[in-house]
Amino acid sequence: MNTVSSDIDVDAPVSTVYNQWMRFEEFPALMAGVEEVTRLSDRTQHWRVKVGGVEREFDAEITEQLPDERIAWRTVDGPTQAGVVTFHRLAGDTTRVRQQVDWEPEGAVEKAGAALQVDDAQVSRSLHDFERLIESNGFESGAWRGRINRPGDATGR
Repeated sequence: MNTVSSDIDVDAPVSTVYNQWMRFEEFPALMAGVEEVTRLSDRTQHWRVKVGGVEREFDAEITEQLPDERIAWRTVDGPTQAGVVTFHRLAGDTTRVRQQVDWEPEGAVEKAGAALQVDDAQVSRSLHDFERLIESNGFESGAWRGRINRPGDATGR
């Protein structure tokens, strides 16, 4: 399993940053490598990505969602992947976004890319693209703010 993590400080309030992050369908316009995201339900999405010339499609399930705090997910088919994005209020108008993705490289191209840290660069670049969007717009375009608790956890904490 390969782990990639990156964080970035965004000059916007945590609720604005979180709301924009929840606009998965807009990821192709602001994150390199994401070709298409289709929301299937409040909990699941279908993703089509292309990273390092390798195309993948998969469904992902949100396993935990705490508005303005964290979103965790895992793939339910396709490549093995799980991750979490956390949102940390640093000041009134500054938010740290931290993303961690655990994934299993498949094939020689993905294994070589992971060894060369192409995946790290991709996650970092995507966070910078996200930061530019939020800071240039100054607002989010809306989002679903529901809560999804981890299985077996009534409180989500």
